[in-house]
Amino acid sequence: MNRRGSIGAGSWCLGVCLLFVVLSVAWAGDKTEAVMGDKRIVRRAVGAGKWFSADRQELCGIVTSAVNSAGVTNISGRIIAGIAPHAGYQYSGKVAGYTYRALKDNFAGNGMPDVIVVLGFCHSAGFGGVTLMDGDELETPLGKVKLDRATGDLLVKADSRICYNYVPHNGEHSAENQIPFLQIAVPNVPLVVGLIGDHDAQTLSGLASALKALSEKKKICVIASTDLLHDPDYDLVTKTDKGTLKLIERLDHKALALGWGYRRQTCCGIAPVLTVMMLAELSGVKKADVLYYRNSGDDYPESRGSWVVGYGAVVFAR
Repeated sequence: MNRRGSIGAGSWCLGVCLLFVVLSVAWAGDKTEAVMGDKRIVRRAVGAGKWFSADRQELCGIVTSAVNSAGVTNISGRIIAGIAPHAGYQYSGKVAGYTYRALKDNFAGNGMPDVIVVLGFCHSAGFGGVTLMDGDELETPLGKVKLDRATGDLLVKADSRICYNYVPHNGEHSAENQIPFLQIAVPNVPLVVGLIGDHDAQTLSGLASALKALSEKKKICVIASTDLLHDPDYDLVTKTDKGTLKLIERLDHKALALGWGYRRQTCCGIAPVLTVMMLAELSGVKKADVLYYRNSGDDYPESRGSWVVGYGAVVFAR
């Protein structure tokens, strides 16, 4: 289960580079950052063995089971975005399976997207704007998936707050934890992987507008990575999360943003969630489909009174 992220404030992408320069030096010798082969940059999933299994066969079985066992009814329209949790798979994998089962079934009937954009955030530090993972491929224990540089370039050109910078991605699990599920549910679709570093309204609306413009050029799907409330009180988590999911269902991003705070993080990945809600609104989606909810206290009752985290699966269809 993940802890709270930091609140960033910023000077956009220039600030990202300056803020992480020290970390860049610290991580410069990290062999997991990139593998250079035939002049291609392959980024390795650094969470393998921590957030999800590092064993290919075991990971394939866990993810496949979560996706195949999810009971999802047919979604009317084409799914353009979704929300999935990012905790350790033993906690949130079952819930994530619902989001990705919905994508798998929906794309089978409506055609695969040209690209999937995965949006996470940085738990360790805040920064201004949005950083995209550069490189040619991202490798997990399940294999390699293409990073779509051409599509990333379109987003970078669309808004000055969006840039490339791998450093915040190195060690961050929020976006990375979505990748094995995508590899199983919707294989061979290229990715753009981004981290949102602040909660500034201009950053989020600018990113949503850039994604909407991209959707007019390519068939896209955007995944927002978030867990829900973190609190020792099981009843409070359950009640608060149901209220949060109601706001998401109604696309009421203004109310969700207003009620969010550092001491009461109703969504630890609030920035990705608000972005996909704005994108859905811009795209003519009328309401979201809440597919499934569960929290760690449901599966691990001994965690009640200590630390409980909520997880929700949601999709937005047009």
